[in-house]
Amino acid sequence: MRTAAGRVLAASFAVASLIIDCPWAQADPNALWQIVDGQCVPDQQRHADPAPCALVDPGYAVLKDLVGPTQFLLIPTARVAGIESPALLDPDSPNYFAAAWRARTFVEQRAGQPLPRDWVSLALNSAPGRTQDQFHIHIDCVRAEVRNALLWHDTEIGSRWTPFPEPLAGAPYQAVAVDGDDLDADPIQLLADGVDGARTDMGDRTLVVVGRYGADGRPGFVILAGHADPAIGDPGSGEDLQDHDACPPSAGTWAK
Repeated sequence: MRTAAGRVLAASFAVASLIIDCPWAQADPNALWQIVDGQCVPDQQRHADPAPCALVDPGYAVLKDLVGPTQFLLIPTARVAGIESPALLDPDSPNYFAAAWRARTFVEQRAGQPLPRDWVSLALNSAPGRTQDQFHIHIDCVRAEVRNALLWHDTEIGSRWTPFPEPLAGAPYQAVAVDGDDLDADPIQLLADGVDGARTDMGDRTLVVVGRYGADGRPGFVILAGHADPAIGDPGSGEDLQDHDACPPSAGTWAK
């Protein structure tokens, strides 16, 4: 019987050449699926140990990404290609973003401290902006300059989708605010139902969710939607709004 350490080591060899969702990476597009379906789920079922994943729950797994000290991925345990999958628009589809928000505790454990909600972000890349053909949400800190832009324009973000006033990481986004401590609203459904044309070209869309404190201090979220645009070299990678190098950020950037 392999030990947990042995299973982690085997997985490490299997994915050592991967750099998830970097456009220049020559990665096997099925690598994430093979890890989750071929290792994490069987190990959980046979040994009550999700290695090499950090968690296997009904419907999804959480895996430490190779990039960055704190980045994790939420990955369905069912075969789902990506944001373009029609199954995600089914009213009964799981809200993977809600599960990813709960999984931010793994980021906090790696960071060594609780993180203010407006420093935590979730990102789902478009089909052109990813290298893996298994749905996965990136969980990590948001870039400091993106957080600052969201704070600066907070009063301009309302309950309806509107263009964000400035580019984020060089790309245009639309934004909408939702209330609540938990992410009860499914960002994928909100995108498909609320942004003109999104339902017919979901594969070219990217989504980013950032925790928010409202003007009255109540918790909520900002949901950002982008669109791949080859004409301007934008692959639709919302992950570009995340910081995989410095999470938590330096103390000087914490104050609002």
